[in-house]
Amino acid sequence: MILVTGGTGLVGSHLLYELVKNNQNVRAIYRNEEKLESVKKVFSYFTEDSTSAFNKIDWIEADILNIPALTEAFKGITHVYHCAALISFDLKDYYDLRKTNIEGTANIVNLSIANTIKKLCYISSIATLGNKEDNSLIDEDTFWNPETDNSVYGITKYGAEMEVWRGTQEGLDAVIVNPGIILGAGFWNSGSGLLFKKVQNTIPYSATGTSGYVDVKDVVQCMLQLMKSDIRNQRFIVVSENLSFKDFIEIAAKYLQVKAPKKQVTPFLLQIGWRADWLKSFLTGKPRSLTKQTAATALTLANYNNQKIIEALDYAFIPIEKSIKKVSEQFLKEQ
Repeated sequence: MILVTGGTGLVGSHLLYELVKNNQNVRAIYRNEEKLESVKKVFSYFTEDSTSAFNKIDWIEADILNIPALTEAFKGITHVYHCAALISFDLKDYYDLRKTNIEGTANIVNLSIANTIKKLCYISSIATLGNKEDNSLIDEDTFWNPETDNSVYGITKYGAEMEVWRGTQEGLDAVIVNPGIILGAGFWNSGSGLLFKKVQNTIPYSATGTSGYVDVKDVVQCMLQLMKSDIRNQRFIVVSENLSFKDFIEIAAKYLQVKAPKKQVTPFLLQIGWRADWLKSFLTGKPRSLTKQTAATALTLANYNNQKIIEALDYAFIPIEKSIKKVSEQFLKEQ
């Protein structure tokens, strides 16, 4: 049986559908019953009988920080997809990020070893990869510099990867995927879904920075194929294309049928912006929407090399404009 953590998130829900579609025996853990409705919604994108598909999953209420509950969830499990994570770039969430991303992953690794799991797939992020000063392509071997001003999210996801590598030294077979910005429908208040909402509401400025983008279907397919393969104890960048934030916003605006911003944000405006956002969060208690690190990212040229995964799996990625178009159309349907 296959165990999926983080099954109520974007990647986890799409992964669960593919596993069920392929008649796999699947168990998934959840923390909040309300989030199960998001999984049903994602399933409804692909089948008219979403409830039947959803009911094929053995759902267990558990938290990756709750070892007794996790121990029960691991009974009879042979393979694990670890998708659960906390995503935040706010410094005040650092200790919560450490608990979930590092300690939670350590628990998954330890139970995988204790239960002689055949293989673990961990979904990490390009946030754990270093940058190239000469703006050349970033690959799996690019040095992570702990002395740079890394985001708290990147730091804790890097720590989680260290737990996975520690597991491989103790006999666990594992693969790590490092996806870029994941595009997919169904979660409009978080991740890339929030980007589409912001574009639809008209973003005043675009930015010149670049990053890697990938369709959620590609992330899932790469995970499935890596787990079926003989590949073990390696990491893979999972990115379809590198795109500037300006180009992403313009393409999304086209398919969302809104005007794209004509002005580009300047370093000075970003400096003011993240400080004003900090003050707003301090006074109101609302989550940060722009941190010092995310402001810097808006102007950073980060381009990623996807050749390792392409060659390992002979894989062809979905073109990013096609992904943006599909997600935009689904967004408009649900508004």
